[in-house]
Amino acid sequence: MSDARLSTHGMEIKTIKLLLVEDNPDDVFLLRTMLGKVSGPGFELHHVNNLAAGLTRVAEGNIDVVLSDLSLPDSSGIDTFLKLKARAHDIPVIILSGTDNEALAIRAVHAGAEDYLVKGQVNCHLLTRAMIYAIERTESKRALLKAEEKYRGIFENSVAGIFQTSAEGAYLDVNPALIRIYGYESREDLMSSISDIARLLYVDPNRRAEFVKLMKEQNVVRDFESQIYRKDKSIIWISENARAVTDDQGKILYYEGMVEDITARKEAEVKVRFSELRFRSIWQKSFDGMRLTDDEGMMVAVNPAFCQIVGLPAEKLVGRPYTTIYAETEDQTDMLHKYKQRFSEKKIESQFERHVIFRTGKAVDVELSNSFVEVEEGRSLVLSVFRDVTVRKQAEERERQVNAELARSQTELRKKNDILEEDLKMARDIQQAILPQDYPTFPPGATEQTSLVRFCHRYRPTGQVGGDFFNILALSDTKAGLFICDVMGHGVRSALVTAMVRGLVEELRPIALDPGQLLTRINSDLRAILQQTGTPMFTTAFYLVADLERRQIYYSNAGHPRPFLVHRLKGTVDVLRNSDGKSRPALGLFADSIYPTTSCDLAAGDLLMLFTDGLFEVEGANDEQFSQDLLLETVRKHTSLHCAEMFTEMLDEIQQFSVKHEFEDDVCLVGMEVSEQY
Repeated sequence: MSDARLSTHGMEIKTIKLLLVEDNPDDVFLLRTMLGKVSGPGFELHHVNNLAAGLTRVAEGNIDVVLSDLSLPDSSGIDTFLKLKARAHDIPVIILSGTDNEALAIRAVHAGAEDYLVKGQVNCHLLTRAMIYAIERTESKRALLKAEEKYRGIFENSVAGIFQTSAEGAYLDVNPALIRIYGYESREDLMSSISDIARLLYVDPNRRAEFVKLMKEQNVVRDFESQIYRKDKSIIWISENARAVTDDQGKILYYEGMVEDITARKEAEVKVRFSELRFRSIWQKSFDGMRLTDDEGMMVAVNPAFCQIVGLPAEKLVGRPYTTIYAETEDQTDMLHKYKQRFSEKKIESQFERHVIFRTGKAVDVELSNSFVEVEEGRSLVLSVFRDVTVRKQAEERERQVNAELARSQTELRKKNDILEEDLKMARDIQQAILPQDYPTFPPGATEQTSLVRFCHRYRPTGQVGGDFFNILALSDTKAGLFICDVMGHGVRSALVTAMVRGLVEELRPIALDPGQLLTRINSDLRAILQQTGTPMFTTAFYLVADLERRQIYYSNAGHPRPFLVHRLKGTVDVLRNSDGKSRPALGLFADSIYPTTSCDLAAGDLLMLFTDGLFEVEGANDEQFSQDLLLETVRKHTSLHCAEMFTEMLDEIQQFSVKHEFEDDVCLVGMEVSEQY
């Protein structure tokens, strides 16, 4: 038999594999004869003479179509077809019966038969066409089912919400993503709960009417943003893109579209608007003068406080070089040249103080802070903040004069004890004021709980004022500086030196990223100051920089007790020693002392603990001293505790050790704890 091919309705029919279930040999012979006359497709005939054999052959597969009589030795009537169809699944089954029964034929077709042919009423062309059409219909059904499965897969698995609604406002179908967005448990739950979309879904019930109006006018809606109620009555923002599905006459059948939850975007937009309003309010109402200058040094904008400080109106400032505000005694050309060079190098001095004489003749002490702000991509301006600190400088000058008088007149001060007590109280307040009042967070703007590092301290002077001092510096968004010092002795003289050290630290902030360089410079300046006073004093100090981005710390030590690096997650404690193992002298002793910088790693959960010698130079019973080794053992016992808890436990234990249950020297204890999520 040839492998001829026939193309019907664009479909190529290969050799048809036909299973004939027929127990009458004459009918089998007749069918073979009819198929032999077909000039189109070829047939590969497989014949069985009972239902059981037919079911077995169908199960084996590789059959294109089944042709079966209803009356067989082991089955008869419609049951024969039903059993074959159940086993054949999607293989087309044609009935070839000797019974011309229209009711039976209709029942068989309704049950899934592809055709019902009567023996003696068919010829080779009718039989061939019936089989080819049956195969074509089956293939079309398969393709349709596959397309439906593909669409259903997209519908069910889409991350966007998909819906169909009636024109009247009821849901016809929804996908799982929409159910999730709206907060419902199931498709049935959502569709039964929201029977009227306008009234039960939208916060503004008029939104549905607007939606329908757009649909009638344009047949589509795009980026239709609304607030809707979720099942729990919480409100979210959504964006809808939808179209109207119409019939041939243009009548709307239903709407279908997609929904996106845009709540996060909307909240971000609100925050941006709030930030803009807040900045505008700060700009207008701030007591600090603010000025924006471009790369040429031209003033782009000034706020009212700036105009008040410099004594000139905005119209005489904006659009002119920033040097316009200064008196002619200033070398304005050189100032402008240096500004342009520093702007191009992005090295504008960030913070400093200076005495200024303005063009109007007004003399002011100002604290000036500069920072670059990006106003648009590729373009930056310099924001300069001016703070009039004339009153503060005058107060500082008065303080300096008072302190100098105190140093020169100790005998007279002892006679004026009442005055001394008042002055000591003021000095105590000032000293407390120069200690950090608030801790910085990293990154800036983070809360204390979400900051990469958290700080804590304990400061206990033995008198009204002490010789211990510490400071915490926010050097950049990712770098923190910790400074601690202990001036020889305690009392007023020591407090004065701590004030000098504090001033030097602030003055030398531009080099604060290099601990060794900072201590070397402080030593030189402090030595020069102390030599002028003729006062033999020295100061131990330790300074470190924590680089949170590189997970490193850099430190330098000037005769100070070596701090501890507590690895809380490991339960171990390291002592921070100089890399060469050598100690360095205290500050103020030798003018040419050089202090090296040492580095080490910083890990999540680590705790840096800086302290003065008053913490461990405690005398206990039987003249026993609470040494640094005992302090180290105490810390190791409490490595699992957070900074504040550890400090509390440790101070309590040392006080209990003390024979007097108190500290005999100033105590300063500073900690920097790295977050465990670092």
